[in-house]
Amino acid sequence: MTATLVRGAPEAAAPAPATRHRVRRGRRTAVAWLFLAPFALLFLLYTAVPTVAALGFSLTDLRGADLRTPFAVNFTGLDNYVRLFEDDSFRRDLLNTGVFVAVGVPLTMGAGFALALALNSGIRRLRGVFRMVFFAPVVTNVVAVALIWQYAFNTDGTVNKVLGAVGLAGPNWLDDPNLAMPVVILLGVWRNFGTAMVLFLAGLQAVPRDVYEAAALDGAGRRRQLRYITLPLLLPTTLMVSVLLTVFYLQVFDEPYLLTGGGPLGSTESVALYTYRQFGAGEFGMSSAASFVMLVLVAVVSLVQFRLLRSRT
Repeated sequence: MTATLVRGAPEAAAPAPATRHRVRRGRRTAVAWLFLAPFALLFLLYTAVPTVAALGFSLTDLRGADLRTPFAVNFTGLDNYVRLFEDDSFRRDLLNTGVFVAVGVPLTMGAGFALALALNSGIRRLRGVFRMVFFAPVVTNVVAVALIWQYAFNTDGTVNKVLGAVGLAGPNWLDDPNLAMPVVILLGVWRNFGTAMVLFLAGLQAVPRDVYEAAALDGAGRRRQLRYITLPLLLPTTLMVSVLLTVFYLQVFDEPYLLTGGGPLGSTESVALYTYRQFGAGEFGMSSAASFVMLVLVAVVSLVQFRLLRSRT
């Protein structure tokens, strides 16, 4: 009787294809989250949580003396943001940051694109050597670079000695409010054109040579090829480079801090440097508010760039 029941029992039905597909997809999702877990944890601990905490601080009157008595901190709403835009120094630093972006980004992109074009078309045998030389400022220690630039643009520095050799009187570059900003921007361009060059060079090398050969057969010269082939096909690369450089110049800190300290008379102080000074003075609420204003600026400007350039790609 038992044997009959065992033989007559129906065999276990095989899983349906949809079920097997869900199981495989679930396994792949689990593996993906397993690999993402370390990054997600680091992002949560060092980016998400501090960002939320800073947003909370920006809505309070938290100061350095309040850290021992955190329960004495009062919620002030948007008062810190109102104080920011009533502060003449902050408005001046916003204008300075705008100058950094408006002048530094085009100069850096222009220098990087010109060098990438030269390396891609004319200098091919030593391309790797020149690429390394031009990229060196990007990885050079910024403190050492700032010390060299301070000496070069000092009253008795290298730049004024060269000007004196041709009969010109060199100015006091870093102590003149009208000249300190161009020097700081020039340092930023020198430090970052290598990044733009490498990215533009990668974009140029991705353009098919057949396109240029067909254009040459149709009688298009170098200028027409540059205008109608190279520039349109480089729009995605241009978008990426412009966004990266804009974010850098909006957050510029090292160059003005190390070269001029934000002077003279605050003529080179940026929003990032203002945020640093507020934090150093124990004004944690004001510092957090200034950092969020800078975050909003970065997001808005990047979104505008994406909209303008993506519409042409």
